[in-house]
Amino acid sequence: MKQIKTLVIAAILILGANQTISAQAKTAHVDVNDVMAKMPAMLDAQKQLEKLSTTYDADYKKMVEEYQAKLKKYEAEAATVTEAVNGERSKEVQDMQKRIVDFRDNAQKELQQKESDIVKPLMEKVRASIQKVGKAKGYQYVLDGSTLLLADGPNLTADVKKDLGF
Repeated sequence: MKQIKTLVIAAILILGANQTISAQAKTAHVDVNDVMAKMPAMLDAQKQLEKLSTTYDADYKKMVEEYQAKLKKYEAEAATVTEAVNGERSKEVQDMQKRIVDFRDNAQKELQQKESDIVKPLMEKVRASIQKVGKAKGYQYVLDGSTLLLADGPNLTADVKKDLGF
């Protein structure tokens, strides 16, 4: 009786071990940041964003220079004009400050929105390519290698780049 019990327990352990071994999923990783950074469309998008940023910077700088020139002029003339004129100038300077701050904030928001509009479709294209390559190679899970502490398994980054055409 004791031997039968031992055999049953051994059989259960062996069957359980087989199921555990066959249940392990095939995983691989891809460095998504590397793929995105070297993607030709992303490089073009970065150039567009830099150009737009340069335009906003130039406009901002021009506004600040105008503000500083007007402020300097008004400060130099403050003693020679009436209190009412100084009050109007003070209000004008405050309005200019507000316009400059609003311009800077809107420019940042527009740049962020433009970046999001450009990057989102590219990221979807990379995601679709990762899924296509992963399934073709029989992987059940493909992880982002840039966030893994240990990425010692199969690396699909080159295959994804090849699938995307670069």
